[in-house]
Amino acid sequence: MSNFGKVAVMFGGHSAEREVSLRSGKAVLSALQQAGVNAVAFDPAEQPLTALMSEVKAERVFIVLHGRGGEDGTMQGALQLLGLPYTGSGVLGSALAMDKIRCKRLFLAQQLPTAPFAVVHNDTIDYAGLLQQLGGKVMVKPANEGSSIGMSAASTAAELEQAIGAALKYDSEILVERWINGREFTISILGDTVLPVVEMRTPRAFYDYEAKYQANSTEYLCPAPLTAEQTTAMQADALAAFKAVGASGWGRVDLMLNEQGEHFLLEVNTVPGMTEKSLVPMAAKAAGLSFSELVLRILQQTLDSKTEQGN
Repeated sequence: MSNFGKVAVMFGGHSAEREVSLRSGKAVLSALQQAGVNAVAFDPAEQPLTALMSEVKAERVFIVLHGRGGEDGTMQGALQLLGLPYTGSGVLGSALAMDKIRCKRLFLAQQLPTAPFAVVHNDTIDYAGLLQQLGGKVMVKPANEGSSIGMSAASTAAELEQAIGAALKYDSEILVERWINGREFTISILGDTVLPVVEMRTPRAFYDYEAKYQANSTEYLCPAPLTAEQTTAMQADALAAFKAVGASGWGRVDLMLNEQGEHFLLEVNTVPGMTEKSLVPMAAKAAGLSFSELVLRILQQTLDSKTEQGN
């Protein structure tokens, strides 16, 4: 453990996902400390980044910041300028993965399966025409938010207008995606290893913020009840999507499987939730890794070659 030196576990921050990040960061900090790592908490909303060097004297950083300012490449760039190794994807991989619209375009360029979509920049559009173009029901998402913040479904012109208006409070660019009837899955990546598939089941309209963090009715199945062929195909596309956006180290890829048995990529998460009940730890546990072993494996990557973080 002495090889790691002093580790700043960075969580909290200023994004809309601050509360989730606080929970994730506390779990990671506790696991590292219990494993004998000299780890300390660092909240960039409460301390200037320069304190990492002048006061904390950190030798590396475990990033557990969700959303803007921590998952979008800005913090990664700042840490590179400070010369501090950090966990997870580099600048480019973080920035591209955070942007759902650029993600979708990269998926298409790599001929990876993803639902048809449109991009909206304001609320003066032909709502009925857009709905018809995308099959009559859509999911509306801010381009650069996580944890399902600002997301809503729409199946009428009035609902679409309301959904776009709500999403525009979080972002100036909005993704409007064809609704997929089916099952929701996530696939975690650890280094070059693809972990077991997790299926999320909720009685809610979709796997939204409440289903993720507040409801007791959400079910998780890991490994997901899929055929061997479905599992292999989904894991292969998840890894391809992860690499397509330049992500590295660890992360999570979300997918859906429609009623016809076709799967579609939704997005890539480069700093997913890390409480002991989160999806990456769940998949790691199914692969035989405890929460402590998982965080140590992620931290270990900062000792390895970090050429990919130059991206």
